[in-house]
Amino acid sequence: MDVYDKKKRSEIMARVKGRDTEPELLVRSIVHNLGYRFRLYRRDLPGNPDITLPRHRKVIFVHGCFWHGHKNCPRAARPTTNISFWKKKLDSNMARDLLNIRQLRKEGWRVLVIWQCQTKDMQRLVKRIDEFLES
Repeated sequence: MDVYDKKKRSEIMARVKGRDTEPELLVRSIVHNLGYRFRLYRRDLPGNPDITLPRHRKVIFVHGCFWHGHKNCPRAARPTTNISFWKKKLDSNMARDLLNIRQLRKEGWRVLVIWQCQTKDMQRLVKRIDEFLES
């Protein structure tokens, strides 16, 4: 059973952002501070990557653990109400992500996925992004 009534749950879900989230802004800031210039949400690429570095043929996705199904992450726990809806929704998100990443790689792009939970450790995050961009 949900702890909120339908109206309250709807209000909460309506406030969930799809763009310019805190983790995205943090990753953008790191990439910029490392001296790279990039484009946002390239609609002509599979999955509309959050960050695209065309000159380097690299893209970065910043995924929310819940919405994109981060395996073994406590933030990705599935709701216990409306189970069939959430299973279908989250499974299709994960399948779509995998398809987009495969297509990008097939087109010659290098892909980095950063999970929301990975943005908590700044040192590790900066190192990971720097290694990806330098390779």
